[in-house]
Amino acid sequence: MSYLGRFAPSPSGPLHAGSLVAALASYLDARAHHGRWLLRIEDIDEARTVPGAAEDIIQALAAMGMRSDAEIVWQSARKERYESAFKKLASWTYPCACSRKEIADSRINFGADGAAIYPGTCRAGLAAGREARAWRLRVPDAGDAAGVITFEDRWQGRITETLASSVGDFVLKRADGFWAYQLAVVVDDAEQGVTDVVRGADLQDSTARQIYLQGLLKLPVPRYLHVPVVTNAAGEKLSKQTCAQALDLSQPVHELMMAAHRLGLELKPAQMTVQDFWEAAVPAWARRFV
Repeated sequence: MSYLGRFAPSPSGPLHAGSLVAALASYLDARAHHGRWLLRIEDIDEARTVPGAAEDIIQALAAMGMRSDAEIVWQSARKERYESAFKKLASWTYPCACSRKEIADSRINFGADGAAIYPGTCRAGLAAGREARAWRLRVPDAGDAAGVITFEDRWQGRITETLASSVGDFVLKRADGFWAYQLAVVVDDAEQGVTDVVRGADLQDSTARQIYLQGLLKLPVPRYLHVPVVTNAAGEKLSKQTCAQALDLSQPVHELMMAAHRLGLELKPAQMTVQDFWEAAVPAWARRFV
């Protein structure tokens, strides 16, 4: 099977050092495997989309020498595809009236991603006088082997997660009407033919849910590689929410070298062009991951 990778940023702000690390890893892995690399703009969460941010991200990637090998896909133009997949999952979905506060107040534990584990309040139907806010996917009960997901992460090693105890029934369609990330990314990766998902470790906790959805929808399961996240001086994940600074596009080689160092690549500092960087970085990545 020919390698096909992708980078899928959310346009909620400019490309920063943390997101560049994920972009660099995905691009290096594709080039080291002599494969193709796609860019997908994950703007399905329209409430968080910043006007012009997607175009800025595309421009920043181009300045770093990263351009999509096919037409850029925008999630906001693919809502009918998510609706179609949702209908196929009708046997496993149900409406939920719970607010985030109600779920947090349920005293159930929190998952690895920090979100409260859903207690199953609406599994048996909505309580009298309550209206649906979201739609959830029912996961296998605790003790059911179908809900135990194991996968080999190419960076992190073997990972096993039990859906019932780690997340509970999870949202496919949100209270604000937008499709959830878990559903959209599974549909997109399958339709685009993605064979390898390389992304930040902050999304590792989504992988079990996505593999479970792939099974229900009878879609192929790609390989996964989750790179360590970049943190700030306070130990917080570098992100738009923690005021991460935009990349300095006047120094693309410097930004690329910093990202490569964060990925553990041993590249010798030298006066080089962007092209020189890629000629050194791709074989360095290949020695570790091919």
